[in-house]
Amino acid sequence: MYDSLLLLHSWWRWAVLASLLIAIAVSLSGLKTGRNFSAADNFTRHSVATVCQIQLLLGIVLYGVSPLTIHFLEHPASAIHEREFRFFGLEHATVMLAAVTVISVGSYKAKRRRTDREKFRAVLTWFLAGLLLVLSSIPWSFWPWVNRPSFRIFW
Repeated sequence: MYDSLLLLHSWWRWAVLASLLIAIAVSLSGLKTGRNFSAADNFTRHSVATVCQIQLLLGIVLYGVSPLTIHFLEHPASAIHEREFRFFGLEHATVMLAAVTVISVGSYKAKRRRTDREKFRAVLTWFLAGLLLVLSSIPWSFWPWVNRPSFRIFW
C-alpha cells in the first residue's frame, strides 16, 4: 500500500505544478489583455485549489505511513539532526501545508473580488506565492541534500 500511495503522490505533484502554471499564465494573460473573468477562468481557479487539496490529503495519509516520518515522530531528538528525516518529518510537511493554505486562501479571495482585474490579480499573486512554496519544498532529483526521483515507475 505504501508504494502505491507513494507512486500516486509523486505523480499527482505534476498535476499540481501543471495546474498552478496554467492558472498563473491564464491570470497573467487576463491582466494584460483586460478581458473578463470568465466561467472557464473560475473553473481553472477552483480546479487548482481542488487539485492542491487532493495532493494535501494524499500527503497527510502518506505522512502517517511513511517509514521516514514514523522514525521522525518516534525519535525526534535524534531525527531532527539528520537531514532526510528532518526534511520529510518537518520541513516538507510544514511548507507544503503552508503552500496549500496560501493557494486555498487565494482561491477564496479571488472568488470574492468584485472586478475581473482584481480576480485575475488575486489568482496571480496568491497562486504564484503558493507555487514558489511548492517548488522550494519538493525533494528534486538534482538536490544534493535530499532527493527523490522525479518520476517513480514502480507499483
